[in-house]
Amino acid sequence: MQKVTINTLLAMKRAGEKFVSLTAYDASFARLLDEAGVDVILVGDSLGMVIQGHQTTVPVTMDDMVYHAACVATNTRRALLMVDMPFMSYATVDQALDNAARLMREGGAQMVKLEGGSVQLPVVQALTEHGIPVCAHLGLQPQSVHKLGGYRVQGRDKTSADTMLLDAEKLQQAGADILLLECVPAVLANEITSNVEIPVIGIGAGPDTDAQVLVLQDILGITPGKPPGFSKNFMHGAHSVSEAVEHYVNAVRQGQFPAPEHTFN
Repeated sequence: MQKVTINTLLAMKRAGEKFVSLTAYDASFARLLDEAGVDVILVGDSLGMVIQGHQTTVPVTMDDMVYHAACVATNTRRALLMVDMPFMSYATVDQALDNAARLMREGGAQMVKLEGGSVQLPVVQALTEHGIPVCAHLGLQPQSVHKLGGYRVQGRDKTSADTMLLDAEKLQQAGADILLLECVPAVLANEITSNVEIPVIGIGAGPDTDAQVLVLQDILGITPGKPPGFSKNFMHGAHSVSEAVEHYVNAVRQGQFPAPEHTFN
């Protein structure tokens, strides 16, 4: 069993091989995902909604993220462990360094993820210079949902699309190791993926990104209310949770997911 690293993902991008990401928040599911071949396990601040029952990710604290990351880390052997930095935990460079260090030291994170474009360049550069791997997050940024006025597709007009492309390039130059695009038109996601050298993970960003990520509860069909339009219930036709996760892994690797009905124009 070969450990997945940043270099592994970069090599897969260069070879045109899709890699797979999925969220987990506890040790049991971490083991299941790891054994199913998920390449990147994300301890997302989405736990605020699917675990804690909040309406947004905003209430999630650093202590929450450290706790859940540590639980996941105990049973993650092969996958790269990426952990979200929660709302306002990286408002300054010093704060970002302190909190990212906590996620790695106490939570076992091997990469941190943060939301934002050009405004985050100093933070990304500082984290990188201190040896902390970074995934930048563009498009829909759930921590800014109140500012955005809801969960809406981003980058549909030329101005915002051009800004996102430029931000992606700047974040790469600042040292970001991976880029995540959420709720972005497929054409724009394809352009960004082609224009940056770092791997790009998509969620609601079409089929042309280097990888896909979804929330575990969404693919198991247990998220309360209406599921996201970009997701799919992989429990349909599966006989177990393990089989559902394996179906998701295979669908991403073979380019069968996302299908047109899971993408935005």
